[in-house]
Amino acid sequence: MKTATLAHRAPAAQAEQKQDSAMRDRARDTPVKAMPAYEQIKRYVVQRISEGAWKPGGLIPSEAELVKEFGVARMTVSRALRELTAERVLTRVQGSGTFVAPQRYESTVLEIRNIADEIAARGHRHSARVLLLEPSDDADALAAFGLANGPAFHSCIVHSEEGEPIQYEDRFVNPKVFPDYLRQDFSVETPNHYMVRLAPVQRAEFRIYAQKPDAYVRRHLMMDIGEPCLLLWRRTWVGENVATSVRLWHPASRFHLAGTV
Repeated sequence: MKTATLAHRAPAAQAEQKQDSAMRDRARDTPVKAMPAYEQIKRYVVQRISEGAWKPGGLIPSEAELVKEFGVARMTVSRALRELTAERVLTRVQGSGTFVAPQRYESTVLEIRNIADEIAARGHRHSARVLLLEPSDDADALAAFGLANGPAFHSCIVHSEEGEPIQYEDRFVNPKVFPDYLRQDFSVETPNHYMVRLAPVQRAEFRIYAQKPDAYVRRHLMMDIGEPCLLLWRRTWVGENVATSVRLWHPASRFHLAGTV
């Protein structure tokens, strides 16, 4: 248990405490109705893991320490850790404590990559234009997320490489998993990067189509009439929740999928 006061901490410890405090403040800025206390704790734990502060196989703070840290009942902390254990984010060992679960690597035909990173890897400049960012009562999205009532969140973004559009992103997001989604600036950080930073994906489904886009998508991708698109549909899970469903449209003349098996 840490007993030193802030005034007597080493600079590195002070910086770590300031980072912890900032993350707790961000979690608490979310309305309680949108994010219950146990969800705030789950998000804090996942953030610490995704940022590398808590390593796979490492021991995390005890329930008692988290109770003191967040000022909540022990049953609230217990629920958060129990759910993260069920989601295979943590492992709990009787008499020893709670540990970050070992990383599991799975090979798939398609890797979930950030479009901005792909473009940067080619030595080119990425830019994004946000066309839509709003609540949505889309019936299919609500059903996919298991929401009895809306809204879900909906965004449409055009991603460009060296000023030429190469991807139209049409995404629905589960507000239970990402309650702050509508408050982000996706011209600066892509949705993919934002979501993976907060809550790493546990599993995903893919489908690929060759399909002609409608006039709206075609205009934003600056395509010729009749030109087909490579359409990638993807659904991802965080824990037991469907987190997002996205359709990614790519002009066939400017984009291809590649991979190794």
